[in-house]
Amino acid sequence: MVNEAVRIALAEDAEDLRDVEIRQAEPSADFEDFVAILRESGRI
Repeated sequence: MVNEAVRIALAEDAEDLRDVEIRQAEPSADFEDFVAILRESGRI
């Protein structure tokens, strides 16, 4: 039972690490810029 929970947690961690690797090349924006982008696009 514990082993299965650990396997699940490690699988989730591995998925998160893959996502970080994929998204590393994406541009970043600070929070204020992000909110401004959302406002300009009409999303908020």
